[in-house]
Formats: sequence, C-alpha cells, structure tokens
Amino acid sequence: RAVEGREARHAMDKALARVEAAYQNIDTFEIGITDVDHYFEYLGGVTKAVEMRAEKRPAVYLSDTLTREVKIRSIEETVRLETRAKTLNPKWYEGMLKHGFRGVAEIESHISNTFGWSATADAVDDWVYTEVANTFVLDEKMLDRLRHLNPHSARSLVGRLLEAQGRGFWAAEQHVLDRLREIFAGLEDQLEGIA
Repeated sequence: RAVEGREARHAMDKALARVEAAYQNIDTFEIGITDVDHYFEYLGGVTKAVEMRAEKRPAVYLSDTLTREVKIRSIEETVRLETRAKTLNPKWYEGMLKHGFRGVAEIESHISNTFGWSATADAVDDWVYTEVANTFVLDEKMLDRLRHLNPHSARSLVGRLLEAQGRGFWAAEQHVLDRLREIFAGLEDQLEGIA
C-alpha cells in the first residue's frame, strides 16, 4: 500500500530472461494481427525484449477464441493464415481497391504490419514477401492501378519490400530486386513530378 513505484530494471531483465513463451488472445473478427500495428508493437515488442535478455526467441502464440473451439496457433502460422485470407486474397484486395486512394493505403498498411512481425518476431516466411511482390508490384497491370490510385502508398509498399530484403527478412532473387529498385525510382520520379 505504501510502496511507491521505482525503476527495477534488473528485476525486469531477470524476469524477461526466464520467459519461454509469449501469448496474445484474439477476440474479434474485425481486427487481425496484420490489420493494425498494435499487435506487433506489443506482443512483438515483448518477444524482442525477451529475445534480447534470454538470448533466444520465445515461442509466440495467439489464441482464436471466436468460436466454441479455441484454437492456439503460433505467430508464424497466424501470419501465414492472415496473409492468405487477406493480403493475398483477390476478394480482399479487390475490395480494398474499390476504395481508391484509401484502399491502396490499407493494402500497404497490411504489408507494413506484416513486416513488423519480421522485425520483432522473425515470423514471416520468404514466400510471403515473394508473393506480395508478384501480386502488387511485378504484375504491371496491378502496379499501374496502385500507381494511379495512390502513388505514395505504392512507393511505400515497394520501399517496404526493399527494406525487408535489406534487413535480411527476405531472400529475394537479384532480378526481382533490380526490378523493385527500378519501380521505386520511377514512383519517386512520379511523386516529384519528373516522370
């Protein structure tokens, strides 16, 4: 009762070093782990804090309590599931594109939030970035749509893919990287009024 809060960094470091698993409950259909940045900021942040103290990454689990049968999934499995169900699902992204500028921003946001799981929990498979590149950037018709609707978000999406490769989260083939760099430069020129 009469205890006042004071910093206890050593105690916190010691507690984090003993963590073997991190956990988050998912209790809504409305917001998934790639819809917003909060999940990777908090659960991913705890995961990274534990990894730094324990010198190994803890297991990371999420529970799906939306039905009577609760499902526990690893973070990797959950990222794969959401990538297939939303980001790479034509029904989802075409629905987003109907919203024009804002829809492209939402697609880019999903990709950035997925990237957040690479940065904090190393939870994203290579194929995710490869398929994002193939679907949204290397497909010329799709790239033209994104470029026309929202060149700012299109540039951010390409930049995020390049950052994923640069930080070692994605082992992209050289010809893909060359094309991404070329597209990024073209989007920069478009935004600066040069192209």
